Amino acid sequence: MLDRQQMRQLKIEPPDQAVYKEVLGNWDALAKPLDGMGEFEELFARIGAIRRDPALDISRKAVVVMCADNGIVEEKISQSGQDVTAKVAAAMGRGTSSVCRMAKAAGVEVIPVDIGINEEGSPEGVLPCKVRRGTRNFIKERAMTEQETLAAIEIGMELAKRLAHEGYKLLATGEMGIGNTTTSSAVAAALLSCDPKEITGKGAGLSDTALLRKIAVVEEGIQMHELYQADAFDVLCAVGGLDIAGLSGVFIGGALAHVPVVVDGVISAVAALAAERMIPGVRDYVIPSHKSREPAAERILEKLGIRPVLDAGLALGEGTGAVMMCGLLDIARTIYGERTTFADIDVAPYHRFG
Repeated sequence: MLDRQQMRQLKIEPPDQAVYKEVLGNWDALAKPLDGMGEFEELFARIGAIRRDPALDISRKAVVVMCADNGIVEEKISQSGQDVTAKVAAAMGRGTSSVCRMAKAAGVEVIPVDIGINEEGSPEGVLPCKVRRGTRNFIKERAMTEQETLAAIEIGMELAKRLAHEGYKLLATGEMGIGNTTTSSAVAAALLSCDPKEITGKGAGLSDTALLRKIAVVEEGIQMHELYQADAFDVLCAVGGLDIAGLSGVFIGGALAHVPVVVDGVISAVAALAAERMIPGVRDYVIPSHKSREPAAERILEKLGIRPVLDAGLALGEGTGAVMMCGLLDIARTIYGERTTFADIDVAPYHRFG
C-alpha cells in the first residue's frame, strides 16, 4: 500500500531532449513546407522524447475512464442523480456508450474502471477497483481520508504501469461521475488560488440559479477546509473525487513508465495539475487534446504549460475529446511514418533562416 512519504519520494525523469531534436529534424526532412504540420510536429517531438524513441510508435492506445460518485450531489448541484453514473459505466462495460463508439472508430481500447460507483459490486465489463461507494459530502466533512485518496492514486498508477508493460504506447484519460464538475471546480479553485466564481461552470446544463448554488457550495468547501493554504494532496482529500485521485495516479504512473498521457476535459485536467503539484515533472508527459467548455479548463492547461489542439466547445466527457485527439495523432503520424523526403521527389529542401 502506497503511503504519503513514499509518494513524496517518487522522481520523474525528464523526457529525452536528444530524441526531441531528432524528431523535429526528421519532420524538416519531409517533403512539405517547414512546420507544415503545425503543432503536431512539436507534439510528436514530445511523444518521441517521452518514449525515448524517434519512431513515434503509437499503434496501441487505451483510454482509462475512472467512474465514481460524489457525496456533494446531496447539495443539489447537478440535474442528475447518482444512479446515472452506474448506468453510463454499465454502457461502457457493454461497449455502447459515447466514448466506446468514438474509440472504436479511432482504434482506441476503452478501459472503464469502477473506482467509486455508489453501488454494491461493479457493472459487467468494468474493472472492479472500488475504494468506497462514492465520496462524502465535502461541506459536511472531508470527501476522502488520506488512506482512501492514496488508494485511488495507487490504483491509477498501477493501471498505467500495467498497460505500459502490456505494450500500450499512448494512454488517454476520461471519467464518469455525477457531480464531478463541482469537485473539479473546488480542486481547481484551491490549486489556482482563485475565486470559484471565475472557474465554475454549468457542467451538464445547470440553470443560472443552480449555478449560483454550485458556486456557493464550492466556496463553502474551500473556506471550511482552509484550502488556499493546503497542498495538492490535502485538497484532493478535502474536496476531490475518487475519479480525480485515480486519474492523478494515471498521470503519475504514465510519467514513471515513460508513456504519454492525453488529457481530456476539465476533470482530467484538474487531475493532471494535482499530479504535477504532488510529483513535479508529470506535466512533461501530458499531451493536450481539447479546450473544454468549462471555464477552469483553459486556466489549468495554461498552468500546465500545454495548449489544447481542438477548440470545438466539447463537453461530452467520458474521455471523448482525448479519443478524438488520438485519432488526429494517428492521421498526422502517417506523414511521419510513411516518409516522403525531398530527395524522393527530386526537390531541393527548405532551409531555416535566423
